[in-house]
Amino acid sequence: MVDRQIRARGIRSPRVLDAMLAVPRHLFVPSERVQEAYLDAPVPIGEGQTVSQPYIVALIADALSLGGHERILEVGAGSGYQAAVVSLLADEVIAVESHPTLAASAGERLARLGYANIRVEEGDGSAGWPQRAPYDAILVTAAAPSFPEPLLAQMAEGGRLVIPVGSPELQDLFRIVKREITTSKEILCACRFVPLIGRYGWKSNMNETIKR
Repeated sequence: MVDRQIRARGIRSPRVLDAMLAVPRHLFVPSERVQEAYLDAPVPIGEGQTVSQPYIVALIADALSLGGHERILEVGAGSGYQAAVVSLLADEVIAVESHPTLAASAGERLARLGYANIRVEEGDGSAGWPQRAPYDAILVTAAAPSFPEPLLAQMAEGGRLVIPVGSPELQDLFRIVKREITTSKEILCACRFVPLIGRYGWKSNMNETIKR
């Protein structure tokens, strides 16, 4: 997976590659989908959510430019896979998940596997998690219609935000770097994520609309 899907597509950071090698992806997908765990594709995990394609997980981790000392906010914990990867690159990860069953299972799984620097919280991730702000980096694993203002406000000076923004059908993956004078914004790639549901995302019935 790492050689063919990640390194071959240009991810060169030794720390990111080592993290992708270290996290057992098959332990973060449903048992009936273990055979799909290392394919070049997202994997459904229930509640209309997915574990992102391995390359996208690595691309996001690489774009966060982590040195090991950062506090990270993840919006959309899912099964906990992306949080597990970035936890090996940072000091602390706060992962917020709006689906109660996914939040509970991700928290249990990460604790059982020994990822002690990750805390999973249940809540509306589109509003961030102000209790632990500011964050050195924020990653969003669901597509927003625009850049959520609370997430921008909760970024530390020099902080990085990686987020897919666009229509429900197609988005661009953005990397934003917050500076005192100016904030830079770049597009990393085109992508397609499940919708970010919440006050600063899409309406709560968006998942059903997309499924139909």
